Amino acid sequence: MSEKIIAVSAGREITETEFNEFLSKLPEQQQAYVATEEGRKQALTQYANYFLFEKLGYDKKYDQDEAFLATMEAVKRELLGQYALTQEIKDIQATQEECEAYYNEHKTMFVKEAKATAKHILTATEEESKKVLEEIESGVKTFEDAAKEYSTCPSKAQGGSLGTFGRGQMVKEFDEAVFTAEVGKVIGPVKTDFGYHLIRVDELTGGEQSEFAEVYPQIMQQLTTEKQNKKYMAVRQEMIEKYGLEFK
Repeated sequence: MSEKIIAVSAGREITETEFNEFLSKLPEQQQAYVATEEGRKQALTQYANYFLFEKLGYDKKYDQDEAFLATMEAVKRELLGQYALTQEIKDIQATQEECEAYYNEHKTMFVKEAKATAKHILTATEEESKKVLEEIESGVKTFEDAAKEYSTCPSKAQGGSLGTFGRGQMVKEFDEAVFTAEVGKVIGPVKTDFGYHLIRVDELTGGEQSEFAEVYPQIMQQLTTEKQNKKYMAVRQEMIEKYGLEFK
């Protein structure tokens, strides 16, 4: 089955496949527009114009201008250099064995981040905090209602909710209390520079070791990049020794 021809510009047939390839290389911010009928039409016009002006260049013999030839030489030099480097490193990839060894040697790097979802009630004094705790434990008030009534923290408007946060994001005393707390149990008063806190942790996640399979793609990418960089530096040094490099 022959390719679908969607335009002919300066005698050159433009196929749907090659035009779609052109579209795929456009910047991400343009992709939504060229996906529309109007955007695709404008992009096809733009693509067709390349061949019209290419013909103009040959008709006017601009391809023989010294400035054009110098530009072409510079572009060729850059592209050839990039292509040569790509060819040198294209087959370099970390092995699964290397990735497993790295994982086993750096397990502490692959511990899932501990996160907590918690609420708190902040008061100025310990006595006040204990009084609020008694009301909560006796069932006189829910934690959320007590937070709205007694807490001095702006989170009182949300029933004391602090949302979800990671370890180390709160002050030390608060952080240690949260990440050693029993989920669902009100703890405190916990003293910090801000005052006295009653805390209820609603959810604790993370803190456990990631399995190798979970982090394998990440390790593979990292080690492959490192091996390719090492190859790049080795080839560069080889070329310096062969042809020289001097800064003046």
